[in-house]
Amino acid sequence: MTIKLIVGLGNPGSQYQHTRHNAGFWFVESLCDKFGILLSFDKKFRAKVGYGMIHNAPVRLLLPETFMNLSGQAVAPFAKFYNFGSDEILVAHDELDIAAGNIKLKTGGGHGGHNGLKDIVPHLGANFHRLRIGIGRPAHSSQVSNFVLNKPMTDERISIDAAIDCAIDAMPMLMTGDMDKARNQINGFKLPQ
Repeated sequence: MTIKLIVGLGNPGSQYQHTRHNAGFWFVESLCDKFGILLSFDKKFRAKVGYGMIHNAPVRLLLPETFMNLSGQAVAPFAKFYNFGSDEILVAHDELDIAAGNIKLKTGGGHGGHNGLKDIVPHLGANFHRLRIGIGRPAHSSQVSNFVLNKPMTDERISIDAAIDCAIDAMPMLMTGDMDKARNQINGFKLPQ
């Protein structure tokens, strides 16, 4: 099954633009830059939306403007309107359980405590694809919300951007539905020493 919708999760507004929680936005914005896709706000879906071609395959892009914990309120109506099955959707999001500079592609599973996924799963089911962009984890669990809503250190951001570039390099496989090959490439990514 090919990917027809790519969703980036994050929080709207300039104050959140460079925070770790917006790593999903960073991925979609990088795709837009590389493939010349423009995003514009669509109030019907409460999201920035775009349409374009990635490696000769048509794809829609979505950045919810609902704030992270209400992501499903944008993603679900959009997926329903275009009749996308959950297996045609890729959701890119920040991941605490993966170190900054690592990235993983997986299909299905729980929400792992991620507020954006937590709001999407009840609407779409769990069978969509996830691009888990590692941001690392703070020393103590009480610091998580402060951690995700702050900017990464410069070296962390460079590492995260390198991981995002790896995922963009795997887009030909993602767009043709060769998930195993894409997963091997993305999950095997190692930062250059």
